Amino acid sequence: MLKIENINTYYGDTHVLYDLSLEIPEGKIITMLGRNGMGKTTIMRSIVGVTPPRDGTITFRGEKINGMEAYKIARKGIGYVPQGRGIFASLSVKENLTVGARGQDKPDAWTLEKVYEFFPILEKRANSYGNLLSGGEQQMLAVGRALMTNPDLLIMDEPSEGLAPLVIKQIGDVITRLKGKLTVFLAEQNFNMALSVADDVYIVSKGQVVHHCLPEDLRHDEETKAKWLGV
Repeated sequence: MLKIENINTYYGDTHVLYDLSLEIPEGKIITMLGRNGMGKTTIMRSIVGVTPPRDGTITFRGEKINGMEAYKIARKGIGYVPQGRGIFASLSVKENLTVGARGQDKPDAWTLEKVYEFFPILEKRANSYGNLLSGGEQQMLAVGRALMTNPDLLIMDEPSEGLAPLVIKQIGDVITRLKGKLTVFLAEQNFNMALSVADDVYIVSKGQVVHHCLPEDLRHDEETKAKWLGV
């Protein structure tokens, strides 16, 4: 579905991603692991056009998308749940969900009713302002808002960050329930949750892919875990 080939991304003069390549097959959940500051968020920002690479190629369903404006990339069918959630604090839950909604007329579309069915707590809090929600509720709102754009590929950056263990399990359950409904590209620090949902795993260090494997292989690979993840 999405292919990244030899991209180099910078913040100003600072070189962050170095000839990085990876692939996201359709219908799979692909997890990206790595220590903080290794380039995971920059990869996602490169894909969605927030921090476009200076060279290399990103193709989505065979079409080159790097160089497009971010809103045009989103309209191609890529949803983004940013690190830190990025919900609109002064809008209600319902307003957050509907403000960027599109594709509601598609077969099996993510509608407000379907998102409420997926996240019952959001329906209960529909008229609450975003800043009054708990961290877990805000994360569910961020996911629901992205689903309301009816993406084919959902990109999620550190969805478990700052959440209690019980809520992390709930987020993991949500990602598992999305399997078969759309393709997911997930950056995650929580090792166990990341492996529990993944079909395939990439490890990133210093702006490069340093390891690619199946989740069960990584679970038992003590040398790789220690070297690249400190696990």
